[in-house]
Amino acid sequence: MYPPKRIVCLTEETVETLYCMGEDERIVGVSGFVVRPPEARRKPKVSTFTDAKTDEILALEPDLVFTFSDIQADITAELMREGLEVHAFNHRTVAGIFDMMRTVGALIGEPGKAEALCADLQDNIDKARDAAAKLERRPRVYFEEWDEPMISAIRWVSELIEIAGGENVFADRAFEQAAKGRFVTSEEVIAAQPDMIIGSWCGKGFKKDTVATRKGWDAIPAVKNGRLYEIKSAIILQPGPAALTDGLEAMRKLVALST
Repeated sequence: MYPPKRIVCLTEETVETLYCMGEDERIVGVSGFVVRPPEARRKPKVSTFTDAKTDEILALEPDLVFTFSDIQADITAELMREGLEVHAFNHRTVAGIFDMMRTVGALIGEPGKAEALCADLQDNIDKARDAAAKLERRPRVYFEEWDEPMISAIRWVSELIEIAGGENVFADRAFEQAAKGRFVTSEEVIAAQPDMIIGSWCGKGFKKDTVATRKGWDAIPAVKNGRLYEIKSAIILQPGPAALTDGLEAMRKLVALST
């Protein structure tokens, strides 16, 4: 059916995008990890990130299902075998986030709303870049997405660090598609000598005291100067509006503290 009236979103970013467009009444099912906006949690929860309740999704009779990343490839295939219309996003960049929002707008027959949302978010990015240009220096940033193994920033986060006025010490690895391509060792972090460390451990709190006492890390400027911070994963590791609003703002404030 076009435009779709009943949509299931198996990750957070399409949920928030639809809410930002004022099209939340179309959403009939969401991931259990959805936290933005809070009212979205009242929607039926039909998946985690790696598993979905196929029978419950089918019972909702969706016209369209949104999935994300190669990690949900098996879920996507299963739902398609059941006869559902599925659109799988697989973006990893800030530009990809904008593409996702425009695609959602096109798929629901509301491209104008998508363009208005993109314009607002681009304005937010432009203002952050202007503020960053006034900083005296660009602090070196180690962003830790996970602790065991240690995983450095995915590409859109690396781009947000740059937009906010920082320098990702492992920017070259941000281009890797799989998380294993962004693994780093303790020795590499020590050698990188970051001015600040930002943790955003998906699904659990960042333990800065534990990080500070890692062997040899007392030689890192960020640890010496007590510049270890947390950005909640819900606002930075979701490749949608959250990352370009609250996530970017949190990053901007922390970078400014370390200049």
